[in-house]
Amino acid sequence: MTDFVQTAKAPKRASPDLRRLVGSECASLSGSAVSTVALPTLAVLELHASTTQIAALAFLGQLPNAVVALPAGALSDRYPRRPQMIAADLTAAGVLATIPAAAFAGMLSIGQLYVIAVVLGAVKIVHDAAAISYLPVLVETHQLQRANSRLGAASSVADSAGSNAGAALVGAIGAARSVLADVLSYLVSALLVWRIRTPEPVVVPPESRHGLARDIGEGLRYVVGQPTIRTVIAALSTLSFGLAIMNTYWAYYLLAELRVSPTAFGVIMGLGGIGSLAGALLAPRIVSRIGVGPTITIGFAVSPPAQVPLLLAGPGLRWQIALASALAVQLFWATASGTSQRTLRQILCEPRFQGRMQAASTTVTAGVRPLAAAAAGALVLYVGVHSTLAFGAVLQVVPVVLLLASPVRAVRDMPAPPARPAVPPAREGSS
Repeated sequence: MTDFVQTAKAPKRASPDLRRLVGSECASLSGSAVSTVALPTLAVLELHASTTQIAALAFLGQLPNAVVALPAGALSDRYPRRPQMIAADLTAAGVLATIPAAAFAGMLSIGQLYVIAVVLGAVKIVHDAAAISYLPVLVETHQLQRANSRLGAASSVADSAGSNAGAALVGAIGAARSVLADVLSYLVSALLVWRIRTPEPVVVPPESRHGLARDIGEGLRYVVGQPTIRTVIAALSTLSFGLAIMNTYWAYYLLAELRVSPTAFGVIMGLGGIGSLAGALLAPRIVSRIGVGPTITIGFAVSPPAQVPLLLAGPGLRWQIALASALAVQLFWATASGTSQRTLRQILCEPRFQGRMQAASTTVTAGVRPLAAAAAGALVLYVGVHSTLAFGAVLQVVPVVLLLASPVRAVRDMPAPPARPAVPPAREGSS
């Protein structure tokens, strides 16, 4: 019989290094939220991108998920994670800085945005693979749920603030120059990660390392052999496919067809972030009240009906309020579910497979997004934007069925972690 443990109370104050990691994630997310408003505005309103170009931009932004995730996960299990996170942040800052520079020179093009989308997608995967697998190093197992909730709450605040700041900056100084806020955010993130001092254990000693391909294969076999992890990842990937079809034209539909202004677009995203914040803050309480499995399942089940207001919407303030409200509800449950399923996977996964487990999840979850963007681009040529959005909404029912048919829905408490082998700590300066 499987042993289960209740989530213990975390200390009132997080450790300094956990606060630095949370601060780093908040800094990069707040800046990225500015770019989330600025880049679609640049593409749609300033570069006058076509629907095909919008689909290509979405496809290229997601393409690294299918190519980079597995090697990134293997590298995060093999080498210290802090240097990988710092290098990723500095690279992102560098490529984003080319946008205002090109705009100032009158040379900005959709082709440049394509290249930037690919590079940003790749460095984000490297950063996330290292950061997510680094969290269990900074906190004890019984504190993971609260640490993930704290991270999710802080990230939601940063995302919401960034979206509103992005809307204000785009209106005040223009879309291209507002990207400088994202450049600064990545530099702050790199500085905070550099200040983390917790030494990392050497999970794979140099003398025991094999080829990267062998490490990747070993990680994939491990994930396939874990029923709960495997089921959650399968549900995530199918939900991701449906959402990615919608997200390909979500910004375009609001900006071009519903005539939402860039300011209102940012406000809708910012108000949706409030729901995400509430979900992150209340996730431990929800889990303790209804259980881990039901929290995860409800998070998936809310997504399909939350798309209905978008499919019915027309121009005007009344519909903008409806869209923001639906997004807030969706993100509330998505975040509560997300922190819970991430914690569940982190606890169940052996330490030496943390990075590769997360990479496997990223590959099949985010790796389907380029395919979804391509499918959306093909669909819109035949059935139009609105019907393409509706098709993406219907697909989101599939992961709900997967979870309801699995034992995941019945999990009440976080399981006891697997035995952790003793490993020698790295030298203080090596991480």
